[in-house]
Amino acid sequence: MSGFDDFIAGPMDPEDVDPNGRPNRRLLWVDGLISNVSESFITSFVSPFAMALGATNGQIGALSAATNLASALGLFPGARLSERSGRRKCIVVLTGGLAGRLLLIAVASLPLFLGSPAVIYAVVAFFALRAFFNQVGYPAWSGLVADLVPKAIRGRYLGARNIGLAIAALIFTPLAGRLIESIGGVGGYQVSLVVAAVIGLIATVVFSRIKEPQPTHPVNASQTHGISSLSLLREHRQFARFTGVALIWNLSLMIAGPFFSVHLVRNLHGTPTQIGLLAAAYSVGNILGQRLWGRLNDRRGAAWVMRLTGLLIPVVPVAWSIAPGPWWLLPVELTSGFMWSGYLLANFNLLLGLAPESQRERFVAIYQTVVFGAAFVGPLIGAVLADTITIPHLMWISAAGRMVAALVFLGTFRTERGSSR
Repeated sequence: MSGFDDFIAGPMDPEDVDPNGRPNRRLLWVDGLISNVSESFITSFVSPFAMALGATNGQIGALSAATNLASALGLFPGARLSERSGRRKCIVVLTGGLAGRLLLIAVASLPLFLGSPAVIYAVVAFFALRAFFNQVGYPAWSGLVADLVPKAIRGRYLGARNIGLAIAALIFTPLAGRLIESIGGVGGYQVSLVVAAVIGLIATVVFSRIKEPQPTHPVNASQTHGISSLSLLREHRQFARFTGVALIWNLSLMIAGPFFSVHLVRNLHGTPTQIGLLAAAYSVGNILGQRLWGRLNDRRGAAWVMRLTGLLIPVVPVAWSIAPGPWWLLPVELTSGFMWSGYLLANFNLLLGLAPESQRERFVAIYQTVVFGAAFVGPLIGAVLADTITIPHLMWISAAGRMVAALVFLGTFRTERGSSR
């Protein structure tokens, strides 16, 4: 039992001076598990839901672009709110925890009141609003996590937490797909959205029980007040390089990102059940990778893990482009989950490590704004290209861009030691 407790709460660490540290990390782990059960009923099915409503390739691209633009717009207000109020847990609960999840019920009700094409534009608007609320809370959430999890155990703990997330997706995404397919049509997606909202609200209750610690490096909002983001990036050059790589990487990623589901449904004739099973395969790979990458992150460093996984991930869209059917994608998604588990874990750890501790929320907002800005532009480019070239060719373009970003990172981050300046 103590081994499981160490797994979900993290090992004892001398840096952890907060008596509520381990109980808080248990709650954070459980919150992540339940939250990902909720997201399992949404994440893989947003584009298929829009297609069931009659969305075109251009509208699928607009859906992705709008949600990413709204995400970018939410970050700086969220960072300022966190800096000024200091009530990080309250911000997370009210934004993504309540507003974001209640909006899922609103999205599910839209087809009851609107017909095509109005319902498609309303779905785009409501998902964008949900993304906005989620990202308003993200700077506060990231700062809270940094204070809840000491740096010495961060890789292992976040790896263990990500295993919980992956297990939830492994079990519940195929169930969500089966639920949608058994009900059939738009109604299946509506039920799935309501289920996601109800489960998500349970996660919100769990998160609200965390006892918020005092910030280890209190934020002085005047430190960055009136200073432009470009000035901050010029001052912290290593962080600026990290952000520049993220711009190239995410632009390449999102040129094709929204169209993987389109390709699966329209070209490979995948069903909701098969979509769920492919997501489960990804989760299996994610679970297999987390413990390995978590240890390597703490032992070799986040930059080392990002270098390795970043060079391997471009293989994924190439494999997708040549797969003759949905079942051929099972080993591809298994491998993808394994590699992405390391990349995302290391990316988050490197982000927290490079951001100045006393201004973490502001720097996280800068980074995420660049990420979502690229993710806004990418689908718009992809939507144009998807109608002029084939989606498999679009995947090759995405693979090439990812490789360029990986090589730039390889040349820039030979070590993660040294100043962030």
